[in-house]
Amino acid sequence: MSKQQKAQNTGSGRRNGRESAEARLLEAAETVFAERGFGGARTAVIAARAGLPKANLHYYFRTKEALYRAVLANVLHLWLDELDRFTRERDPAEAIADYIAAKLNWSMTRPNASKVFANEIMHGAPFLAEFLGGELRSRVEQKATVIRHWVRTGKLAPVEPKHFIFTLWAMTQHYADFEVQVRAVLGRTTLTKADFNAAARNITDLVLRGALPERQADRAVQPRVRSP
Repeated sequence: MSKQQKAQNTGSGRRNGRESAEARLLEAAETVFAERGFGGARTAVIAARAGLPKANLHYYFRTKEALYRAVLANVLHLWLDELDRFTRERDPAEAIADYIAAKLNWSMTRPNASKVFANEIMHGAPFLAEFLGGELRSRVEQKATVIRHWVRTGKLAPVEPKHFIFTLWAMTQHYADFEVQVRAVLGRTTLTKADFNAAARNITDLVLRGALPERQADRAVQPRVRSP
């Protein structure tokens, strides 16, 4: 092996190691911030949960605030990317069903992500105010334009686009933010994939019956959440 190849392998190994450490820290931080909020979270606890020295945490994220912002950014971009399922060319019923299943998948596989976001909002969004009024507002407006197009072309019943999106958020994130309540009512110690599939079917049926034109309201759409 040449010196150049050895150097490339070394560089690749360092990048992979850095990415792995950052991913472990973000995963651990997501859990700790969800459980304790920003104020109650301690970087020593996050580092221990990630199985790394505290010094490593501060090497990648200089402050707790920087780590918290990184967690929020990670969560929000996961969710916002799912809105890209809404395009003018797509059939609204399929796009909406896909979106509901995708959001419930995140509630199933990343419930703490939703809880971190909910905690931030309930505390007045001190770290998210700029994002909410900027990128989030812009992205929702883009998708509201798509929904208006669906309405104009007769593919969707008249709905107020932004409130329609709020409704989808509330229905799907409920299963993460109020997981304890859902488990108690269903008599579960842990929510199962079958529970999330049942939720996807029920939410999709309710939404499409209200949002599709009357002649299409009985269309059968069978959404499925992905495996964890």
